[in-house]
Amino acid sequence: MNGGQDLGGMMGFGPIAPEADEPVFHAEWEKRALAVTVAAGACGLWTIDGGRFARESLPPAQYLGKSYYDIWITALAKLVVQHGLASEAELQAGRALTPAREVRRTIRGDEVAAVLARGFPYARPATAPARFAVGDAVLTRVMNPQTHTRLPRYARGKRGIVEAVRGFHVFPDTAAHGLGETPQWLYAVRFTGAELWGEDADPSLSVSIEAFEPYLVAAA
Repeated sequence: MNGGQDLGGMMGFGPIAPEADEPVFHAEWEKRALAVTVAAGACGLWTIDGGRFARESLPPAQYLGKSYYDIWITALAKLVVQHGLASEAELQAGRALTPAREVRRTIRGDEVAAVLARGFPYARPATAPARFAVGDAVLTRVMNPQTHTRLPRYARGKRGIVEAVRGFHVFPDTAAHGLGETPQWLYAVRFTGAELWGEDADPSLSVSIEAFEPYLVAAA
């Protein structure tokens, strides 16, 4: 969706100011925000893409006014209500008011490091040949879905060149909404700065994005 998170190419937000020797957490509550998000996600009620959609669908003013982990915990509150793990009244009370919902699985504290180290593979066996190959010219689709997508606004309706074929992967656009994995081919596509931002762009600039096959059509 076109939410507050989709800032690529937008002006007026000032320069990026990296923090030297930035700590992993800036406050103790951030550690807990990460922990409860991982623990809740391990229940298997939503996908990683569903978690992303919960964050990006926060109202833009709210999203842009929050810190990183504040966004996480606010989105988690939405998810636990949507999936029946807690009610709005329980969130306000800060305690359980009804018996807990049973879940398929849980994760213990001593399992977290190993689970995170393994990662979450999203590659799947291909069920069809890739439509595009390295060097092919492609156009990205012009699309403005209200649902989750990994195609950024600044790269829609643009001409690029396939520079790599990344494999066959779970499609976030459906996985985010419980509509199945529906795996698709994933490509790295390179665009010139002029293509993305016009004749005033830095002529030495190019940008590569990873784009799923349904986002692309062959360029004439």
